[in-house]
Amino acid sequence: MNIRSLVLLSVFVGIGAVLHAVVPGLVFGMKPDMMLTMMFLGILVVPKLPYVVLISLVTGMISALTTGIPGGAIANMIDKPITALVFFGLFLFFRKKLSSNVTAISLTVVGTIVSGFVFLSVLLLFLGIEGSFLLMFTTIVLPTTAINAVLMGVLYPVIQTISRRSQLIPEV
Repeated sequence: MNIRSLVLLSVFVGIGAVLHAVVPGLVFGMKPDMMLTMMFLGILVVPKLPYVVLISLVTGMISALTTGIPGGAIANMIDKPITALVFFGLFLFFRKKLSSNVTAISLTVVGTIVSGFVFLSVLLLFLGIEGSFLLMFTTIVLPTTAINAVLMGVLYPVIQTISRRSQLIPEV
């Protein structure tokens, strides 16, 4: 594994951890998961399976440590790797078919919805947390999807510009 790539992914995870820790919980202690955007950025910048698995596991662990919902630690540990692999697979399929900004934003929308669906399913079905799936999906997942899409729309072009102008971001 390339040290430069690992450091870059660590920066993304660190930024995501700060965002995840400071954003307040909205419904049932659940908060918008901005850490997903950072994980998605890491996958877009270093789209190689070992790095995808690594960033998903680390993101899952950090999310688990900073969650405010009962059972959220387990749900995050299951949700992040599944979401990352779905995102990565879709990225590999669509990367040549769409412009990179459209691909990044579209995949962020799909990835956030997949993440929210898996997270809520684990909470409600497997952990027995009480609540309405539809209520939590519409009040947490859909607004988070919009926030993450806007965040990706702002950050991804900046990351692309930095990668073109410097050698900080490894070429894929």
